[in-house]
Amino acid sequence: MMNILRRTLRPRSGDRLRIAMVGTRGVPAQYGGFETAVEEIGQRLAAQGHHVTVYCRNTAGERPRYYRGMKLIHLPALRFKAAETLSHTALSALHLLTGRRHDVVFMFNAANAPFIPVCRLRRTPVAVHVDGLEWRRTKWGGKGRKYYRQAEELAVRWGDALIADAPGIADYYLCEFGADTTLLTYGAPVLERQPTDKLQEQGLDADNFHLVVARFEPENHVDMIVEGYNRSECALPLVVVGSAPYAEEHSARIRTLADADPRVRLLGGVWDQELLNQLYAHARTYVHGHSVGGTNPSLLRAMGAGTAVVAYDVIFNREVLGGFGGAYFQDAATVAGPLEALDADPQLAAGRGAALQQRARETYTWDEVADGYLQLAEHLVDGASTRNPSARRRPGSAWSAQPVRRNTSHQLPTARPVLAERHYKE
Repeated sequence: MMNILRRTLRPRSGDRLRIAMVGTRGVPAQYGGFETAVEEIGQRLAAQGHHVTVYCRNTAGERPRYYRGMKLIHLPALRFKAAETLSHTALSALHLLTGRRHDVVFMFNAANAPFIPVCRLRRTPVAVHVDGLEWRRTKWGGKGRKYYRQAEELAVRWGDALIADAPGIADYYLCEFGADTTLLTYGAPVLERQPTDKLQEQGLDADNFHLVVARFEPENHVDMIVEGYNRSECALPLVVVGSAPYAEEHSARIRTLADADPRVRLLGGVWDQELLNQLYAHARTYVHGHSVGGTNPSLLRAMGAGTAVVAYDVIFNREVLGGFGGAYFQDAATVAGPLEALDADPQLAAGRGAALQQRARETYTWDEVADGYLQLAEHLVDGASTRNPSARRRPGSAWSAQPVRRNTSHQLPTARPVLAERHYKE
């Protein structure tokens, strides 16, 4: 079961909440969906007069005290893959004990669940945005995956609310724990009339390339996409944006596949947001290989840019694309067909892209998401909680991340219906 929060309740007159956001790299957002969510949600809540504090990891360069109305607290973190997030969240939780009490804490990433009791020592309710299925990521060894599985259980037992960004994630927590979640998706930036100057600097022509944007991690299937493209008869080049700090062997495989086909261009990591916007907006096709997350910001960005999408066939991607013309692949052998069809027919690609952009414009808006966070915060301040100290993972769960052949006509949050509860059944 999941609660779908929508714009039906307004902030109570005169109420100004003190809201803390912990567990991410912080803002300004430069890396990852969580950081983008914190920036987009936090600035909107701050604009409504709420006091928003964002905990940020110390990085080189400027460390502003405020950003777009949000107060920033910069704290250090251990620079190791397994310890960076946890060490920073531990310090953030301790810092929350020393200053003025907050009304609500939004904690991002279920991995941080062991620190929920520290945040609640001052009777502050904690909502956990649980993210995707981190334990399925191959970058984590056996101990890391076991930790993530245990952390999910702790989030259910100790969190006052669980936030899912996709119906598939809500399904997972319902099937695995019998736990209710609140569905709050991400917003999609709608990109229109993008320039082409930075595109031209890369030697690319608008509407004359296919695009992949992803970290080089096995569950993002960049190697599968490049291998499938190599088998295709596509005339347009494949541009690949991404890198991998912890997966050198996998990155080497992608480079080998790319070197075998002169049509493939590896741009590496791109942090210039204007260039990224132009890449998304002017690609003929965006190829999306992510498989273990929920609602993925890269996919939403492509939809908001009005670009046709070919996506890995998994429930999370089908839920986001809905019945709006997305094409799917399951392995390298099934990549070529959808790409070749769009490569040869720019009008087909334009039509599909326009339909996806309209879906993004109507369904995935940051204003709606921010209102949902505010409504959830008000419920928690009023004493609502789904905390279940006796929760345990159910044995023999039937949940699966494989595509579910359910009715795809259901709608994700819009601005109209009241607070609702729904069951999603396999």
